[in-house]
Amino acid sequence: MLLFTYSVLVLGLTLWAAITLAYGQSQMGELSDVPVSSESPFPTVSIIIPACNEEATIGAALDSVLAIAYENLEIIVINDRSTDTTGEILQKYQERSPQIISHTITELPAGWLGKNHALHVGAQMAKGKYLLFTDADIHFEKTTLLRAITYVKQHGLDHLSLVFKNTAPNLLLKSLVIEAGCTIFFLLKPWLAKRADRPQFMGVGAFNLVKKEAYHMIGGHSSIAMHPIDDIMLGKVIKRAGLKQDCLMAYDFITVDWYDNVREMANGLMKNIFALYNFRLELALGALLFTLLIVILPFWALFFSCGIPFYLLTASLTLRCIVFIGGALKNELPFWLFPAALITPYLNVYILIKSVATNIKDQGINWRGTHYPLSLLRKTPPLLDIPDFRTRQQAKDTTI
Repeated sequence: MLLFTYSVLVLGLTLWAAITLAYGQSQMGELSDVPVSSESPFPTVSIIIPACNEEATIGAALDSVLAIAYENLEIIVINDRSTDTTGEILQKYQERSPQIISHTITELPAGWLGKNHALHVGAQMAKGKYLLFTDADIHFEKTTLLRAITYVKQHGLDHLSLVFKNTAPNLLLKSLVIEAGCTIFFLLKPWLAKRADRPQFMGVGAFNLVKKEAYHMIGGHSSIAMHPIDDIMLGKVIKRAGLKQDCLMAYDFITVDWYDNVREMANGLMKNIFALYNFRLELALGALLFTLLIVILPFWALFFSCGIPFYLLTASLTLRCIVFIGGALKNELPFWLFPAALITPYLNVYILIKSVATNIKDQGINWRGTHYPLSLLRKTPPLLDIPDFRTRQQAKDTTI
């Protein structure tokens, strides 16, 4: 009876997730559906790129930005305390491309994460009507910005984010990226960001296009100065301010080599994973337990089940593989990657445990040569609005 109840629960949750993702995917707009407008002149856009030790990627990224088909463009690159040759590369590009403005930061003020501060400084320098926050490893199709501005103007948006394609170099890493994308989509439901009557929001570090007036209205990045997940938090603050936003799929227009291998991805997520759970250990442990019971255990339970539970668990695993295939095909990857759907959960558990354990051991985040204390990070606004029952109980006890 216990195994039957468990198998029904697993199938129910898996079916719910699959339906949610399928429906959400059908509701997401596509940048490819936005025509290239011949309207002129277009408003000035300031592209703001933070660069901290980006010598391996900044050159190709700037080549991509310089090739963008957009007349009124300002490119601001913030060299954030780089210790490699990033500064020298920027100087060479600035000498031959006058539209590039380079600014160097030598010290990080207290109360700021490096990237957030760099973006804030760049925004203060910007002259454009719109600000495009992006990263130093992004590659754009030349009509990306033209289509995005057209869409923003057509719909009267204050904020538009675009979902990029990851061009990871190996299949296991590609599989992890697919799973990470499905998880983010399920948690945030970006297809609802455009609805004023729904609380959902979205932001993407590769492409966050914000009207400058709206950006200053929310206080810029100072409102999220210490939050590690700055891109999505920017979307949250904008949505909570009652401003209008949307998120589109742009796989054919924005690409990035996010990480080179699984170890690099695990290390790169050290600053994000615990922040996703609002730096609350009980939430991280809850996510770990859920993954073990609902995602990993069903496969092993097959070997100890028969009859209806066996078929229900088989259906759950099959459904999970189908969802994974959908993600693979969307990323133009072969469908036969689906067995990876049974492997990636173990890697996710490893990344989660390592991230939380490292942050607690270090009492903070060590990122790009700077230590950010956990005591300060825990004071940042939460990314996910998950009730904190401890705070509620404390408030109740105080009232009594």
